[in-house]
Amino acid sequence: MGKNDKAWQTPSLWDIGVACVLLTRLPLPHLPERVFEHQSGAAWAFPLAGLPVALLAALAGHLALGFELGPGLAAGLVLTVMTVLTGAMHEDGLSDTADGFWGGHDRERRLEIMKDSTTGTYGIVALVMSLGLRWLALAALLPTDGLGPIFAAAALSRAVMPVLMRALPHARPGGLSRHVGVPGWDRAAVAVLLGVGIALAAVGIQGILPILLAFAGVAGLALLARAKIGGQTGDVLGAAQQVAEILFLLGLIAEL
Repeated sequence: MGKNDKAWQTPSLWDIGVACVLLTRLPLPHLPERVFEHQSGAAWAFPLAGLPVALLAALAGHLALGFELGPGLAAGLVLTVMTVLTGAMHEDGLSDTADGFWGGHDRERRLEIMKDSTTGTYGIVALVMSLGLRWLALAALLPTDGLGPIFAAAALSRAVMPVLMRALPHARPGGLSRHVGVPGWDRAAVAVLLGVGIALAAVGIQGILPILLAFAGVAGLALLARAKIGGQTGDVLGAAQQVAEILFLLGLIAEL
């Protein structure tokens, strides 16, 4: 059972490493066991964990554009690199959440479906829509906005996760989310400030409305999660990342 982190503890650079371990599949050096004792304390660094993923994805996109492969193929390579580097954990969360929320008729059945490794129709549709929308959005943004949206979306979409971890109770007695624990509001606030700051630095003031759109979408998902399963799980957090990323990118297109 995870430990809460309601009391402020001084952030550490180790938190960035813990966040990368939790949210990516990057080949990291071995970290001391003690830094994982309060994993929820690393939630403030979740937006930073998105930056190395974005950097390598942006490099792939830059090379594709440099070899004149076109924005469509460049966007596809960006998504491929990001998916590989995260182990598709956020996509998996979105798929499981869609299956559970709409495949079950009560809370217990929904949680049971979400825990099942089998992907159903709702999950497949959610994955297709997520990949398709992000692919089309990046293909439209890369020629005009460059690589900035990749970094902005990666940071902002991970900034919403600590907020949901703090705002919603755990929906089940076990699971990854409960194991990680509950960050304090202070940690969640730092994550939001980092995510918003990185996003605005990457795309400028045109990112304000897309940021608001992303947070509104995640707020809607939070209300839905409370109604459907009574709280959040690791899958819901992954779905929140996907929702925020999609809406942010679509919001940037609307600003063009």
